[in-house]
Amino acid sequence: MFYHVKELQFNARGSKPDPRFARMLLEQFGGGNGELKAAMQYFVQAFACKQAYPDKYDMLMDIASEEFSHLEIVGATITMLLAGVNGEMKDAAESSWIGEIMKGSGAREDLINQALYNPQFCVLTAGGPTVTDSNGAPWSGAFVNANGDLTVDLRSNIAAESRAKIVYEYLLKFTDDPCVQETLKFLMTREITHFQQFEAALDTITPNFPPGVRQEDPRYGNKYFNMSQGEDATGPWNEGKSTRTQEEWNRIDDPLEYVTQTNGLIDVQVDEGIDAQALEDKTEDLSKERSEEVKSAVPESNIQWSDYCQQKSRSSHRSNKKKVMA
Repeated sequence: MFYHVKELQFNARGSKPDPRFARMLLEQFGGGNGELKAAMQYFVQAFACKQAYPDKYDMLMDIASEEFSHLEIVGATITMLLAGVNGEMKDAAESSWIGEIMKGSGAREDLINQALYNPQFCVLTAGGPTVTDSNGAPWSGAFVNANGDLTVDLRSNIAAESRAKIVYEYLLKFTDDPCVQETLKFLMTREITHFQQFEAALDTITPNFPPGVRQEDPRYGNKYFNMSQGEDATGPWNEGKSTRTQEEWNRIDDPLEYVTQTNGLIDVQVDEGIDAQALEDKTEDLSKERSEEVKSAVPESNIQWSDYCQQKSRSSHRSNKKKVMA
């Protein structure tokens, strides 16, 4: 159940109209890395962990709700940057905005150029935001990543917050309006906060590598295929030990010869020092553990999403507490 509070989470403001930047800001309204994508992604992910991981369900729903708040902030800012186009489009004769056309050809051309940055603002929405990116491409559910495995979903969310953060960072370069800059800085900072929250949640799931439950096939996990010609770069990604499994990297400098000699990798042998049976056992144990976590949390019959009696009790407790404080 959602309850809308009419005041924005952050006091978004604008110093002056700026149709050009309004179009750019659409990227965070209906774009692939925007607030609507984040809100829907965390909202959808939450359902799969409601019963097995209620603490993560609570976190995902809280952050999803905040992302809807951020969507409202972005939409409000876009509308303010369009300077009341809606009313003026309905009464062009008395419009100060369209009245600028009468001040000379220079003002008229500038106004037309600004409008053309996104003609949908004038032609379709009359000054409101559209559920599109900055080029007018519609928002799509394909932007949402939800795989039903917390270790996978949380990593997707960390990446999503990273991308959203850098978009706000780029947007800051294209506006000199101090009020809009303050709004962008707030939204950018919340991306950093959510990144840390998802990272902390991932750390509470142990083990959480690799994503999912199945371990690696020990024949292939520590191979580095040198797939390019020229001077080779080296680093912890192809020499020494791997970061998580701590296996020694096996560098394959001639991939074609290696693939040919191993019958298309079918005949690859497990490197010495890697315990193949231990990896198989780990897969089996972890799959049973995760499966039991979910199964034990889901009742076999009389399934109910909400416990209204318990909710009523908590609500009554809060009410009594307020009376005592008063």
